[in-house]
Amino acid sequence: MSTLQSARGRAAALAALITVGAVCAGDAVARSFPFGPHTRSVNDLGNQFVPFHAHLRDVLHGRADGGLLLNWQSGYGTSFLPDLGTYLTSPYSMLVGLFPRDRIDLAVYVITLLKMATAAAAMTWLLLSLRGDRGGRWWMAAVLGGSYALCGWSVVEASYNPMWMDGLVAFPLLCLVDEWARTARRPVLGPVVVAVAWIANFYTAYMATIGAALVLLVRLLLEETAAGDRMRALLRAARSVLLGIALATPVLIPVFLGSKHAYPGWTKEFAPAGWADVFARTLPATYSFFTPAVFLGSGALLLACTLAFNSAVPRRERWVWTGLAAATLLSLQWSPTHLVWHVFATPNGSPYRQTFVFAGILVIAGWMCLSYDWPGRRALLGGGAVVAVTALTASTSDLVTAWTFPLFAAGIAAVAGGLLLARRGKYAVVAALLISGALVGQAAATTAYADRQKLGRLDDYPAWGAAHDERSAAVAKADGWPRYRTDVGRDQITGNDPILLGGQGGGYYSSHTPDVFTRTMAALGAGWTSNGRSVQSLDNPVTDAIFSVGARVRTAPGEEPEVTRAAATPALVTVRPAGPEATYNWNPFRNQELLLGSDVYGDPVDGSCPVGTEVFLWAPNYTGKARLGDNEQVTMRGGQPKRRAALTSLGTVNSPGEKVTYSKDPRRTTLGCLDHANLAAAVDRLKQTGAVSVDVTDGGVRAELPPGATGRAVVAAPRIAGWSCNGKPADSYQGLVAVPLDGKTTTVDCSFRPPGLKAGAATGAAGLLTLALIAMLPKLRARMGRGIASGAGTDGHATQSAEKASEPAGQAR
Repeated sequence: MSTLQSARGRAAALAALITVGAVCAGDAVARSFPFGPHTRSVNDLGNQFVPFHAHLRDVLHGRADGGLLLNWQSGYGTSFLPDLGTYLTSPYSMLVGLFPRDRIDLAVYVITLLKMATAAAAMTWLLLSLRGDRGGRWWMAAVLGGSYALCGWSVVEASYNPMWMDGLVAFPLLCLVDEWARTARRPVLGPVVVAVAWIANFYTAYMATIGAALVLLVRLLLEETAAGDRMRALLRAARSVLLGIALATPVLIPVFLGSKHAYPGWTKEFAPAGWADVFARTLPATYSFFTPAVFLGSGALLLACTLAFNSAVPRRERWVWTGLAAATLLSLQWSPTHLVWHVFATPNGSPYRQTFVFAGILVIAGWMCLSYDWPGRRALLGGGAVVAVTALTASTSDLVTAWTFPLFAAGIAAVAGGLLLARRGKYAVVAALLISGALVGQAAATTAYADRQKLGRLDDYPAWGAAHDERSAAVAKADGWPRYRTDVGRDQITGNDPILLGGQGGGYYSSHTPDVFTRTMAALGAGWTSNGRSVQSLDNPVTDAIFSVGARVRTAPGEEPEVTRAAATPALVTVRPAGPEATYNWNPFRNQELLLGSDVYGDPVDGSCPVGTEVFLWAPNYTGKARLGDNEQVTMRGGQPKRRAALTSLGTVNSPGEKVTYSKDPRRTTLGCLDHANLAAAVDRLKQTGAVSVDVTDGGVRAELPPGATGRAVVAAPRIAGWSCNGKPADSYQGLVAVPLDGKTTTVDCSFRPPGLKAGAATGAAGLLTLALIAMLPKLRARMGRGIASGAGTDGHATQSAEKASEPAGQAR
C-alpha cells in the first residue's frame, strides 16, 4: 500500500491502466477477439503460441502425454524443454493454468495484456529512478511509460508474438539493474532480475541487455565521478549480467542446442528500409512487416525531439541523450550493427525486432527533456520543427494512410497545448487529460488498424469453438495411448493440432523442429510449410503402421469428425532384422517399404494401378487438383522450399484402366499402388515379433520383448539428440530410435534428456552458489568486523592490566 501511495507507485499504476485501456479500446473498435467475431490469432500466435500454451496448461494439470523434457504428442515424440524455454518460460505463462482449456485464446490475450502493463509500469518506475519527480510531473512519467508499452513494435508485431513482450518488460528492468550496479545496491536482486529476463525470452533479452548497456554507458559518461568509480560500476553491472545468465543456463543451453539441431529455416540478406518508410512508422495508423514500428504517440515523439532545444536541461546531457537516440536509429539501418542486434543472423521475418529498445531510448530522452522543467515555447518550436520534417519526409511513403495525418496532427496539437498548460500548475489536470488522451486515441487507432491489416495480410486461425470441441472429443474418445497413437488428422486447424486438440500425431511446428524429424518425414512423403519447420501429419496407412497410429480423425467440410481405426497396429516398439542400414532415396514408396521391412506397393502399369489397390500420388511441387477416375478431386499445394505437398491418397481402383487426371500439367509425379493385403501381413509380422508390453513415462519408454529377440529393437519415435537406451546412446534406424539386440536382451529401457541440460544445470548451480556467497558476504563482513572489534577491546584491557601490575605498589594504590 505504501508503494502505491508513492509517486512512483501511482505513476506505474497509471501507466499500466493507460496501456490496457488503449489496447482493449483498439481491439474493441476492430471487433477483434475477445470483443468481437474477428480472430486475433494470426500467424504464429494461432499456429504456435496458443497451442503451446494449451500444452503447458495440460502439463500443469497433469493431462499431457509427456512432461517438461519430452513431448509425446508432437512430431511422434520430440524434445519439449527447448520449446518451453523459447515460448513459455515467462512467469506470466503459468497463469494459463487458471483458465478453462476451451478459453485458451482468452488466457493468451490476458497474459499479453499483463506483459504490456508490466512493461509500462517498469518503464515508468525506471524514468522516476533515473531522475525523480521534482515538479509534480509524475503523471507525465506514466504517460511516457504507457507510450513505451504502446509503441508500434508492441501493438503491431509483438502482439502476435507474445514471447517478444518479455523483452519489452526486460529492457526497463535491466536498466534498473544497471542503476543498482552504478550505485552499488541490490547485488543479489540484480542477477535474479537478469536471470528471469533471459529465461523468459533469451532472444529479446539479449537485445534488451545491449540497450541497457548503452543507457548505462551514457549514465556513467554524464556522472561527475572518478574514472575508477565508473569502472567499478561497469564491473558490478557485468557481474550481475554474467551471473544472471549463468543462473538461466539450465534453460538457455538446451534452447541453444535445440536450435542447433533444428531443421534450417529460410534466410535472406538484410536490406535497410527506405527512410521515408522509417519515418512513416513513427506516425499512427501505419503497418508494414519489414520496417521498424517506432510509433510512440505524439507526446513521447515531440518530447524526444525537443530535448536538444530545452535549455532547462544541461547542455551535455541534452546532446549525449540525443546522440544516443540518433546512433541507435542509425544502427537499425546498418547491416553490421543489424547483425549485432540479432545475434549475428538476419532473422526469419521482421528484420527490426530490436525496435523496442530504440523506442525505450526515445522515451528516456523524452523524460530527460521535461524532468528538469516543462519545455517552453522556444523548445517546443524547435522540437516541433524536427517532428514536422519527420512528417514531411514520411508523407512520400506508401505506408501513410488516410487516418495517419489527421490522428498525428490532432495528437501534436493536444500534446503541445497540454505541455504549455502544464507550466501553469492549476491546469495540470487539463494537461494530463490532453496528453494522455492523445496517446490513448492514437494507440487505440493504431491497434485497430493493425488488427484489420493483419487479418488481410497474414494467415489466421479461429479461436476455440465448436470445431475444436468436436475434434478434441473425437480424439479423446479414440485415444489408446500407449497401446497405439491417435492422430488428430491431416485436415488441420493449426500446425500444432496434436497439442492443441489431443492425441499423439505427426504434426509439429516450432523453431526447434528437429532436422532428423523433418528429413525422415520428408523421405516418407510428408508435406510441410514454413520451409520445413511445420511438418504436417501424413495420412497414409503404411506410415501409420510404422508409427503405431491406431486411430485417425478425418474431417470433411460441414460434417462431424470421423474416427478411422486400424484393424491391427504394431506396438510402439518393434523388432527389425540385423543387417546394414540402407539409405533413403527420392522415392517415398520405396522409403516406406524400407522402414516397414516389407514390400507393399506395386508400380502402375501403363499409368494405372490394379483393381482393389489404393492409389497414392507423390507430387511435392504440384499445386492444383488431381482425380482418380470418377472419384472426388484432391487438392494439393506444393512449391518447395516454402511448401511441400504431401503424398496423397486418390482412392481405390474400382475398374481396370482407371487413370489419374490433373487440373494442370503436374510436370513430375509418381504413383504408388498400395496392396492392403500385403500391408496387413506386414503388420502381423511386426506384431508377432514386437514388444509384448510397453510402458511410457514423461521422460522415456520401457518395453519387454519376446525371448530370443535378435536384430534391433526400433522405437516409433524420431532419433533426436538426447535419447539413450539401456545405458548407452541410442542407435538410429532410418531416423528412428533403435537398440541392438543380442538374443539375450529382453528389456528395452530408453530415456530422454535434452542435450545441454546437464551442463546447464551445473552452470546454474555454480551461479546459484556464487549468488548465495554474495548474499552472505555482508553478514560475514559484519561478523568479522565484530570479531576484530571484540578482539581489539580484549587486547587493550589485558595490556592495561599488565601495566598496572608492573607499577610500584605505592603508585598502584
